[in-house]
Amino acid sequence: MTEPLVSAHNLERVFSFGSERIRAIHSVDLEVFPHQLFVITGRSGSGKTTLLNLLAGLDRPTAGTICIGGRDLSGLSEWELSWLRSRDIGFVFQSFALLPLLSAYENVELPLRIANWERGRRYRRTQECLELVGLSRRAGHRPYELAGGERQRVAIARALVHRPSLILADEPTGELDSATGAAVFALLKDIVQQEEVAIIVATHDVAMARIATVIRELSDGTFVT
Repeated sequence: MTEPLVSAHNLERVFSFGSERIRAIHSVDLEVFPHQLFVITGRSGSGKTTLLNLLAGLDRPTAGTICIGGRDLSGLSEWELSWLRSRDIGFVFQSFALLPLLSAYENVELPLRIANWERGRRYRRTQECLELVGLSRRAGHRPYELAGGERQRVAIARALVHRPSLILADEPTGELDSATGAAVFALLKDIVQQEEVAIIVATHDVAMARIATVIRELSDGTFVT
């Protein structure tokens, strides 16, 4: 049987504000396998973003364990976590987070420049990812020249370009209309089938989540489905 790419057991995150303790995440167990589109639904404030931050190693749990690719995150230093994110994890944000002065091509290529990929290899992989998201002909355009759905496609290509094993997407359709959002979700579904990657998406949009491989609902910090 295939081993899970991501696993979490009895995960808990408590925030303290003076004498008050808030259990943002509690009793969470999950397993995500390669080639899965794993969707976490829930209302605003249900804990979706907190859970993604824990899975990314951007925050540490109060209790419980998280493993990515068989590595226990609790045993990693901050430098090791940063290295893991730069190599094995891609990120997609609601607000796109593109650099406005760079073209679509340059935004997608940037992670490879940071990782010191050779020029020809950078070019081939960047072009491959732009073609995958349907934006080869828009490669020279800057973000302000692109529609919202196109900007999110650039962001997805950038998250994918360094060949991560995992992509974390936080409300990737939150700023898009329903038709454009549906197209973005369909693209994510295609990517998990074509690339060696699993994608975990946090969204409040239940309708968009129906094409997922796995759907879990988060409520008050714990899974109810």
